[in-house]
Amino acid sequence: MSDSGYIGRFAPSPTGRLHIGSLLAALASYADARAHGGRWLLRMEDLDPPREMPGAADDILHTLETFGFAWDGEVVYQSRRHHLYRAALDALIAGQAAYPCFCSRKAWHERARQGVDGFVYDGLCARGGNEKAGITPAWRLRVPDEIIGFDDRIVGHYQQNLARDIGDFVLLRADGFWAYQLAVVVDDAEQGVNHIVRGQDLLVSTPRQLYLQRCLGYAQPSYAHLPLLVNRQGQKWSKQTLAPALDLSVREQLLRQVIGWLGLPDAPQVGKPQDLLDWAVGNWRLERVPKNEIVTEPG
Repeated sequence: MSDSGYIGRFAPSPTGRLHIGSLLAALASYADARAHGGRWLLRMEDLDPPREMPGAADDILHTLETFGFAWDGEVVYQSRRHHLYRAALDALIAGQAAYPCFCSRKAWHERARQGVDGFVYDGLCARGGNEKAGITPAWRLRVPDEIIGFDDRIVGHYQQNLARDIGDFVLLRADGFWAYQLAVVVDDAEQGVNHIVRGQDLLVSTPRQLYLQRCLGYAQPSYAHLPLLVNRQGQKWSKQTLAPALDLSVREQLLRQVIGWLGLPDAPQVGKPQDLLDWAVGNWRLERVPKNEIVTEPG
């Protein structure tokens, strides 16, 4: 296959070291991009300093290089792109798509009902009259009472009614930190990313991102949401569930595990990890990737 217009990306957060779930997402996004003759970008999503681990960003880069990954262009750091997010928010405010919210988390949670991804904001501040002097507001996006859906390359069709299932969501937090939904949409558009391969934990966020793209006049990328690696209790392997950091002394073994989970055939013996990546690219077929979560106990 050859499609020089393909631009993909891998976007880890430096809240800890890479684990086996990170490796699966990195390999799948890399293989899909390279198999299409496309570019593979690397973005560090470092917008939440209280949650970040000192030295994690450099450790992530070192780990990826040690596994043989090579990205195109310079690494992009979200912490250096606040001006882009501010410009996008200003445009949404000017178009009356965003409004200030003075509600405390505790207060609006007490009034809220559960949706598909936490509590659904009741729209109190959207109606006006709740301004509070001396309080720094958050900024929310008004969402429509309509179905927002798309066809995922792995999962199939997925949709939400944003007003019913999500509610008006935050773009800029009251503490001054940018929300993930705004930053990722702005970054993908600014970098020209048109193919997104990532974990199914982010599937629930995609309709919000599609609507933000519409509001900002951005093109809609293609999406492929990968199956999650979960433990025996059904919990996603992550830093929160104590997924161990990747052991660089067994790189080939870990790559072979991930290659198998992604539905590729057994790889031949190779001389170095980079050879395994090249083999995965040459044998990549997205239709082989399973739709359902993968139960495993990483070592």
